[in-house]
Amino acid sequence: MANSLVLRKGTDLARRVRAKRAAQYVRMSRDLQRYSIKNQLAAIAAYAQANGLTIVRTYVDEGRSGLRIKGRPGLIELIEDVESGQADFDQILVYDVSRWGRFQDTDESAYYEFLCKMNGVRVEYCAEIFKNDGSFLSGMAKYMKRGMAAEWSRELGVKVHTGLCRVAGLGYRVGAPVGYGLRRIMVDENEHPKAELNKGQYKALQSDRVRLRRGSAEEAAVIRCIFDQFVHARRSYSEIRRDLNDANIGSHNDRPWTDRMIPTILSNENYIGNTIYNRTSRRLGQKLVKNPSHAWVRGAAAIEPIIDPDIFTRAQKLLAERRVEIPEDEMLMRLRVVLRRRGKLNSRIINTTLGLNHASSYVKHFGSLRNAYSQIGYVSPRDCDWLDTRKYWASEQARHANELAEVLRADAGLQPELAQDGIALDVNGARLVSFLVARQLRTRGQDHAPQWKAYRRHISSGLLAVMRLDVTNKTIEDYVLLPPKLRAGRYVWLSTGALARHRGVYCAGMSDLIKAIMATLTANHDVPAMSARQNTPAKKGHPKARNGRGRR
Repeated sequence: MANSLVLRKGTDLARRVRAKRAAQYVRMSRDLQRYSIKNQLAAIAAYAQANGLTIVRTYVDEGRSGLRIKGRPGLIELIEDVESGQADFDQILVYDVSRWGRFQDTDESAYYEFLCKMNGVRVEYCAEIFKNDGSFLSGMAKYMKRGMAAEWSRELGVKVHTGLCRVAGLGYRVGAPVGYGLRRIMVDENEHPKAELNKGQYKALQSDRVRLRRGSAEEAAVIRCIFDQFVHARRSYSEIRRDLNDANIGSHNDRPWTDRMIPTILSNENYIGNTIYNRTSRRLGQKLVKNPSHAWVRGAAAIEPIIDPDIFTRAQKLLAERRVEIPEDEMLMRLRVVLRRRGKLNSRIINTTLGLNHASSYVKHFGSLRNAYSQIGYVSPRDCDWLDTRKYWASEQARHANELAEVLRADAGLQPELAQDGIALDVNGARLVSFLVARQLRTRGQDHAPQWKAYRRHISSGLLAVMRLDVTNKTIEDYVLLPPKLRAGRYVWLSTGALARHRGVYCAGMSDLIKAIMATLTANHDVPAMSARQNTPAKKGHPKARNGRGRR
């Protein structure tokens, strides 16, 4: 019995082995190169070896600010593992207090450390002179270090902002995104051009600067046309946007034009030669705020102007008139007066009547036009049941897409991915199929063939699986599969007689639709080539736009 192993009461071998296991958390922002990931890992490895610890897991936040936990997937994953009980370690090794975070509220930094402590995991700071043992001195030292880390970020933010304002005042570009028809040019300290910066590219040296210059002559003509339509023709944002999209003119981000893009161009002083900085600010990771105009930093005559200053001034006056804020009671009173004069209300009447806010303004204040109508006792004759069931049909589109994805994985060996909007499937980054809902329109008399209308959401590639609804527009009647190449337009109009013209395939149910999609894939053999947009050469006399689509 003398050589037998005796375990004392309360001894937990598994816990003793686990206590020698540790995780490491490392973080580096863009500016602090002395806190590089490799330097932190080397210091933590030396600390672990000196204390007999084994590092079993690493959590990394590279190029992430320590001002808040948002945007730090490494720290978020670490906290989740600890709180869920999945952590197979008892210690977390961090280089120093600033690497844990530079939270402006020191209580937030302490809170995340307290969560770990409550779940039986200690946080150790390897490069600090104090030991994190919960003593009074360590608590005071941690509190001071957290405050110093937060203050360092605040002081650095003030210095950086002052320097950027000075650079912007000299006419240089500060910030990456640029508007339509503009280019970023990197220049050296002698103003010699070095290269054109594309989207996502930044200057490499601190001595370099970024200038703005005009883009192509076609883009300048589009900008002048927008100002002319707005100032002289007094056209609305929607009308200008619709004309641009109908003419296949691409925007600067290779997406269709929207109503918000138009006032952004109309208020951009870059088009009269000025650069502007500090219109908005987000100090220390806080909420984005709009700064007053007297705080803006302008660099005059920094760009070759595209728009005449007089035209630009008139456009700003019209924009200011459109942005006049009136109380909601006044908005409803004016709407009630127009209803008494016209006898009815709709978006077109609201947008074309002087003295009334835009229809989008009523939607912003009251949630929808119907809510605004109800405030003045008006009931629209328009059938709005379709609007009430929009969320339901969006879920149905997602359900159909998921069902098709399972079949493609099992039977076709493909790996489809659900698109961001949830109504389509992508394969190898190319659109394979999109699901649309087509409501049945009311026809005049029984002699007219039923017709369906579906909004295609600017979908320009891939198959279209259209779910046609019955007369009540509450249940699915049948399905139609349309080929990728369709006539451009915002809506797809369908009828029984139009299927042959669209080269569509009629499907009585979801099973028939899946069979038709599988047959189409088998016939094409190459899924990405089938769904990708073909780059056909432009016809003579029809030059291509910048995004590859021909202008007309």
